[in-house]
Amino acid sequence: MSESELQVRADLDAPLPPDAFSPPLPAALRRGGIGLRLRAMLYMLGGLRVGSLDVTLPNGETRHLRGREPGPHGVLQVRSAALITQVLRGGEVGFGEAYMAGHWDSPDLTALLMVLYRNEPHYRGPYEKNPLGRLYGWLGHRLRANTRRQARANIAHHYDLGNDFYRLWLDETMAYSSALFPRREGSAARVAGDDDDDDATTLARAQRAKFRAMAERLQLQPEHHLLEIGSGWGGFAIHAAQQYGCRVTSITLSAEQLAAAQAHAAAAGVAGRVRFELRDYRDLRETYDRVVSIEMYEAVGEAWWPAYFAAIQRALKPGGIAALQGITISPTIFEAYRRKRDFIQKYIFPGGMLCPPGRFQDLALGAGLKPEDARFFGVDYAETLAFWHRNVLAQREAIVARFDERFLRLWRYYLAYCECGFRVGSIDLMQITLRRD
Repeated sequence: MSESELQVRADLDAPLPPDAFSPPLPAALRRGGIGLRLRAMLYMLGGLRVGSLDVTLPNGETRHLRGREPGPHGVLQVRSAALITQVLRGGEVGFGEAYMAGHWDSPDLTALLMVLYRNEPHYRGPYEKNPLGRLYGWLGHRLRANTRRQARANIAHHYDLGNDFYRLWLDETMAYSSALFPRREGSAARVAGDDDDDDATTLARAQRAKFRAMAERLQLQPEHHLLEIGSGWGGFAIHAAQQYGCRVTSITLSAEQLAAAQAHAAAAGVAGRVRFELRDYRDLRETYDRVVSIEMYEAVGEAWWPAYFAAIQRALKPGGIAALQGITISPTIFEAYRRKRDFIQKYIFPGGMLCPPGRFQDLALGAGLKPEDARFFGVDYAETLAFWHRNVLAQREAIVARFDERFLRLWRYYLAYCECGFRVGSIDLMQITLRRD
C-alpha cells in the first residue's frame, strides 16, 4: 500500500468526537421508545417547508413530514441517535460524518440532500450555529492553505489515492471533470441515438464532447503550443495533440497522475508532441499560444486566485487565448461559505475554494485578461456525478477491499453532495474564454 493510501486510512480512521457512537439514552428519558436526542432531531426537522421527508427511526417507526411548498422528496433512515449529536456539533459536516459512521442512510442520497438543503433556512434550533465548531473548521481549512509546499500535499490527499482506484469507476477517457451532454428540452440527456449504449460508452462520448468544446474555444491549430494547467490523467492533452496536431505542455502536482498521463500519451502515439511535468503553476516562466485549465482553479484557494490569473496572463503570448472550465458558487451564499469549512474542504479537496462567476471574471480582468462567452452547464455536471456514483456502486466490493466501508461511504456522500449542489443551483459549471490583448 502506498504512503498516500496509508495517510488516507489514517485520516479516515481518526476518532470522531467521544460521544459520536454513544449508546441510546436511559429508558427514563425516553418517550414512546424515542430518546431525547431523536425527539430534538424531529423538532428541528419539523420546520420543513419545502418538499417532503420520511424519517424512519431506529425503532422502525416512520414520521412523514410535508412542507407547504412543492419540492423534492427524501427518505432519512436513522440508525443511531448519535446522528443528532454530530449534527449539533458539526452542522452539515457533522451530518456527513454521521453518514460515514453509519448512523443514517437513504435509498437516494442526492434527493435527501436536496430536501435538506432547500429547508436549511427553516430548521428549528441550533443547526449550523455552533460557533466553536465553525471556528475550529475555519482554522483547520486555513492551516491547509495552498502554499507551494502544502499544495502538493493537498493534491496528493485526493489524486494520489492510486490510479487503479480511479480506473475502477471513470470511463475510458479517464476524465475527472464534467462531461457535456446533448440537450433535450433544456436538460442533460443521453447522446442522441445511443439509447442502447451502456453508461460507460455514453459518458465517454460526453467527455469527448467536452474536449471538443474546449478545443473550439481555443481555436487550436497545428502550429500552436498549448499549455495545460492541471493534467488530470492526460485526456485533454492527448486529444488536442491527436485531433489538432499541436504541441502540448501539461503540468500537474500529482505524481500518480504524472506517471499515468505519460504512459497514456505513449500508448496513444503522441509522446513526441505532449510533455507532462510535475510543476506548480506559480513557477511558469515560458510563453505559449494557448492555455487551457479544466477544473483546476477550484484547488487554488482564495488567497492565490490573483496569482493563478496572473500566471495565465504571463504564460499567454500577446493575442493568445485561454479556455477555462470551473465550478462556480452562487454569490448569494459565497460570504457564508467562505467563513467556514464544508464537507468537501475537510475530506475531499483541502485548501480549495469556489468563486462566484462575477468575481471570477473580475479577477481575470484585473490580470489583463478579457473574459468572453461565459456559459453554464450545471445540469451536465449533476448528470456526470450521477454516472460516477452508479459506477462507484458497481465497484463496491473492489473499493471496500482496497480501502474499507467508511471510505466507500465517504466517496458516496461526496458524489451525492456535489450532485445536490448542481441540482439546487448553489453551484454551477462555467466554461469561459479569456483573451490577452
